[in-house]
Amino acid sequence: MSIKGAIFDLDGTILDSMSVWRTMGSNYLLSRNIQPEEGLDLKFNSMSIAQAAQYYIDNYHLPESVEELIKDIDSKIEQFYFERVKPKPGIKRFLEELKENGICMCIATATDRYLAEPALARNGLDKFFLDIFTCNMVGAGKDQPLIYETALARLGTPKNQTVVFEDAPHALRTANKAGFKTACVYDPVFKASWPDMLVLSDYHIVSFNQAWRNIIC
Repeated sequence: MSIKGAIFDLDGTILDSMSVWRTMGSNYLLSRNIQPEEGLDLKFNSMSIAQAAQYYIDNYHLPESVEELIKDIDSKIEQFYFERVKPKPGIKRFLEELKENGICMCIATATDRYLAEPALARNGLDKFFLDIFTCNMVGAGKDQPLIYETALARLGTPKNQTVVFEDAPHALRTANKAGFKTACVYDPVFKASWPDMLVLSDYHIVSFNQAWRNIIC
């Protein structure tokens, strides 16, 4: 069956940006002279920024509101997105091939839109996508399928002909359970989960160079 639509995660899938997120949860607390719990960064992998902010309030009794914490966290990473983040090797050619073959594409990301848009534009990738959807916009993290369903509605493609590209096992599992075709994208951050991700996926991508042939052929 041919593929008509594609929904891409951003960090670790399109952008080589997982380094800034991998230790964000603990580093933010350390910057405030608060000792984080063991395993906090792993726990935050499945949360949106808003969910993480609420977790800080509930478990570390930070005095700010969710909105104030989101603003503070974003200020610490926005320079990275505005000036330094690079795309995954081979992704631009991969997207060009999908577009040339008539595949419609959207972004579904836990990263706020004001960070995602300039990062994509600076790297010449924004032109490939019909729209960008974020977890904050839809009101749910990737532990729920709402962001993928919202992107699917924008694409207007059949679910069984739409592929969700993800590098994170929890997000891949959500998309798989919701009935999407799935493609796992390798990122070193989730190396230990790679065997499990292969089981959940219709496609797997270790490198985007020539990976398009396995998707559209």
